[in-house]
Amino acid sequence: MSQTDLISPIRFLAHLPQHLPRVPRMLRGLYYAGIRNREKPLSLAWALQRAARHHPERPALMDEQRQINYRDFNAWANRLAWAFKREGVRHGDVIAVMLENRLELLAILAALSKLGAVGALINTTQRGKVLAHSFNLVEPRLLVIGDELLGAFEEIAEHLHDPHARRYWVADQDCLVDAGRPPSGWANLMQLGSGQAQDNPPDSLRVRMKDACFLIYTSGTTGLPKASIMSHGKWIKAYGGFGHSGLTLNAHDVLYLTLPCYHNNAVTVCWSAALAGGAAIALRRRFSASAFWSDVARYRATCFGYIGELCRYLLNQPVHPAEQDNSLRCMIGNGLRPSIWAEFKQRFGVQQITEFYASSEGNIGFTNVFNFDNTVGYTPATYAIVRYDLENDCVLRDTKGFLDKADKGEAGLLISEISAKWPFDGYTDPAKSESVILRNVFKKGDAWFNTGDLMRDIGCKHAQFVDRLGDTFRWKGENVSTTEVENVLGAFPGVEDAVVYGVEIPATNGRCGMAALRLTPGSDLDGAALASYLDAELPAYAAPLFIRLLGEVETTGTFKYKKTDLKQAGYDPARSDDPLYVRLPDTAHFQRLDSTLHAAITRQDYRF
Repeated sequence: MSQTDLISPIRFLAHLPQHLPRVPRMLRGLYYAGIRNREKPLSLAWALQRAARHHPERPALMDEQRQINYRDFNAWANRLAWAFKREGVRHGDVIAVMLENRLELLAILAALSKLGAVGALINTTQRGKVLAHSFNLVEPRLLVIGDELLGAFEEIAEHLHDPHARRYWVADQDCLVDAGRPPSGWANLMQLGSGQAQDNPPDSLRVRMKDACFLIYTSGTTGLPKASIMSHGKWIKAYGGFGHSGLTLNAHDVLYLTLPCYHNNAVTVCWSAALAGGAAIALRRRFSASAFWSDVARYRATCFGYIGELCRYLLNQPVHPAEQDNSLRCMIGNGLRPSIWAEFKQRFGVQQITEFYASSEGNIGFTNVFNFDNTVGYTPATYAIVRYDLENDCVLRDTKGFLDKADKGEAGLLISEISAKWPFDGYTDPAKSESVILRNVFKKGDAWFNTGDLMRDIGCKHAQFVDRLGDTFRWKGENVSTTEVENVLGAFPGVEDAVVYGVEIPATNGRCGMAALRLTPGSDLDGAALASYLDAELPAYAAPLFIRLLGEVETTGTFKYKKTDLKQAGYDPARSDDPLYVRLPDTAHFQRLDSTLHAAITRQDYRF
């Protein structure tokens, strides 16, 4: 950390005058972020209906072929809400939704929010057992599947716990023009909605902040995906924090969104920021670095949603003619590393970086509302950064049994107090929720959420992200569960033990996967077969890129793998005599990693 990153009271006060014009809107944001009454009828549906009243003719959504204004988008969502209601959907029902980024997806989610129903946002990259688990975990009453993902669904349909759950199909086309013809056995959701009423259903007035809005799947730290609860209250806090205090988008702004809509970054952070000011969202199926600046120019985009990896991709691209004098003035997201922060701002002329920190299941969020560099920003929540023993993977307690706070600028574990103002919604599984609560932290009987992340306090309630703890690392903008990957590797012929952890590659964001394997006696590593197996069993972001072969695997007394030494050694041949292998970009096999190849990777000769 640079000393220039520290924010003293004098530096903070000197920074405030430039934000004075935003003060009224920021105060409104603080109001929404600080509401304690969870019975209050505020919701995503309320925010959409408010935007439709104030900005009926302004664009709400657009893509390469379509544009729809707020009045018509709200009416579309209403028709779908009435259709869902006629199909028996009620307040609190869980509906599994699996579509790629397109206007139909946001219309469906808006419709469900109007009834107080809960959209379980299935990760569209999941396949096989992981996908079946995600459906079964939440016991959905209905299934809504886009035609583009029908094949992936049909592969696991026979493994659903409730094979009779009603299935609704959405054509992969402009469903407002042509709802299409569904496969046999499927109901056509868009056709069902086409003749319904366009007025707001009265149910939307009864959706409260305490009600669940989405179920967001998170890798967490212990194996298969877990479903975290995104309540309408947390969504409204984002509406205040990101939409009013962090960004000040208005009805003339366009937010370019390529992040997947099964993530909170898209459906909570970016969507709430747009709705707060009546801005438009320009939606793309998936991110493309080569098409980015052409799209920005086409939509006259003034803002975009990012993750750090996306920013690195853009910096690695050659200069694009459309990036010169581009229309972007701000961006919102997380994971932008300090090492590329200044370079990104300078090259692309972005004036405001609204970096934030939050988790789907947590009760705390930071937002860079004052536009300082190299920080996740400010939070009004009650938090502490406490000392953590990395070697033994535990918090440090004093002689009285309470936790020790880290000094300013010192890395430690971020924890957030659980209170009426900052409630913890947690996971659908109460046991999983309890596992991330620390009790008796600073006094008897208190309770704090364990974020599992290392942060440092840099002053004036601002923080800087350091790293993730435990059995999760982040790669390609996704959380990777080491336990899940270890289980997959353990099923590969010849593997006796597998230890998975994240390692850094120069000039990349996050950590990619590395696996230390112990093979059965007499077995050899088949690099091509292993690569093919991983491609079939795991999403690309979760598959390890480095392999270390071990003679034995060391565990703790509770049979937890000892990963600290393995992480420190990484994939450097000079740090161990163990055989090392790497899967280079655009290859279909693992090859032996020697000192020459290691030097090439360090020189950034390969783009991972």
